[in-house]
Amino acid sequence: MQEWLYGNEGYYSNVRTIGKEGDFYTAVSTSMFFGGSIAKRLISTIESGFLTSSCTVVEIGAHKGYLLADMIQFIYTLKPELLQTLTFVIVEPFEANQSMQKVYFEEAFGDAIKLLHVKSLETFTCKEAFFVANEIFDAFSCELIKEDQMLFIESGKAFFAHMDDATKTKAKEYGITKGELCLGYEPFTKAMNHCCGRFEFVTFDYGDKEARHDFSLRIYANHKVYPFFALTDLVEEKLREQNDFNAFFAQADLTYDVNFSHLFYAFEKNGIYVHDYATQMKALVDFGLVELLELFAQNVSEKQYEREMNKIKTLIDPSFMGERFKMACFRKGEVECN
Repeated sequence: MQEWLYGNEGYYSNVRTIGKEGDFYTAVSTSMFFGGSIAKRLISTIESGFLTSSCTVVEIGAHKGYLLADMIQFIYTLKPELLQTLTFVIVEPFEANQSMQKVYFEEAFGDAIKLLHVKSLETFTCKEAFFVANEIFDAFSCELIKEDQMLFIESGKAFFAHMDDATKTKAKEYGITKGELCLGYEPFTKAMNHCCGRFEFVTFDYGDKEARHDFSLRIYANHKVYPFFALTDLVEEKLREQNDFNAFFAQADLTYDVNFSHLFYAFEKNGIYVHDYATQMKALVDFGLVELLELFAQNVSEKQYEREMNKIKTLIDPSFMGERFKMACFRKGEVECN
């Protein structure tokens, strides 16, 4: 999975299109009110005293930078004075994506907003931050576990074989006997803990709070979903897809459901606590989506409002993203007394 997504010719190592013309949709590509709701959450976190108005706003896994840009637009509408004190940073390891993000921000904001880049959390430090990410943990490399075996791919063939002791220890620690095991959560949370003294981290992803004890690894290509194992000879022939996974290697997205209990454990292990966990629908409403829509309705035509509402339904409708996607909010530090 690491080579598929992040190798020299990996899927995310090159500029990819997300949305109608790409392989899949995200909440960011659906409506600007996704970023707007998170901006309102940021403002609330500052007004509550947990963060100050001079904190750093950091997006991890920004693709073109649309989410952070949408947040900035709504900050300008809701509390423009914050744009004079906040610092904006994107964590982006790939030069091509950095260039794309810089161009987009220059086109959107000119010299009004200064965007900084860092290649990793390990190279970043600040006193306090508001971190935000959308669908990053489902793109962390994982191992596929089945009892005491793990998946290997050699010469274009997938097979299960003996699991190494280190992976076996981790699988036992997390109680995973069948399914995906991500070994990257702990290093990520350790880096986040070390880079910043106080922070709030809001992230959205699809998955469940408990392990499913089954495989969810799948491929997204041109808005079609292919179960990974149905593309291999590990399932009986009548259940196989016509293509095999080699046809999609590094050319399509490879993803899986996030095991949030494992993610929570990784954060708590590094002294970061779970502040909130909710469905995407509940989270966006709690963040202030309804209030933003009321403000929007006062300033646009009825037709414009209806058009945007149709987009927002995808975000909050339980049959679309509303229930399937979850929001997790993590915090390090306590509210300071004035």
